[in-house]
Amino acid sequence: MQLKPIIQLRNATIEDIAIIKHWDNQQHVIDSDPNDDWNWEYELLRTPDWREQLIAEIDGRPLGFVQIINPAQEDSHYWGDISEGFRAIDIWIGSANDLGKGYGTVIMQQSLARCFAEAEVKNVLIDPLSSNVRAIRFYERLGFEYLEDRQFGDSNCKVYIFSRETWESGILMN
Repeated sequence: MQLKPIIQLRNATIEDIAIIKHWDNQQHVIDSDPNDDWNWEYELLRTPDWREQLIAEIDGRPLGFVQIINPAQEDSHYWGDISEGFRAIDIWIGSANDLGKGYGTVIMQQSLARCFAEAEVKNVLIDPLSSNVRAIRFYERLGFEYLEDRQFGDSNCKVYIFSRETWESGILMN
């Protein structure tokens, strides 16, 4: 039996800007998010109530980035007119050398735990690019269910949902 890696999530800060910008220039990250400018210099200094920006670390080494938002309160209205009870997650592993090692599963499990720790959260959304087959397989393997195809700006995406019921079934505990 393979042990799960020990990964911790911590708040991202402006001190993380160099590694985050480095990750932004990695081809696998570009392929998953080619049309967005995250405006890191500004966003890493903001801490709105509706968002968490996190760095995943393994043994103190930065491994990846996670953003969890409340889409009903998020200021750009990226998700449109949406009711309370949802969270949306953006996640990526920074280095291609860290892909395929189970780290993403652990990071997503911890991210979902953060979301569902809030009793009012009933569903979590993700929106991989339609062309990002590897990410789509990853999310489906974790138990996310396809909801719809959707255009976000210039990006064709597939929207997936993970329900509290699925979380409480323990599907990610195995």
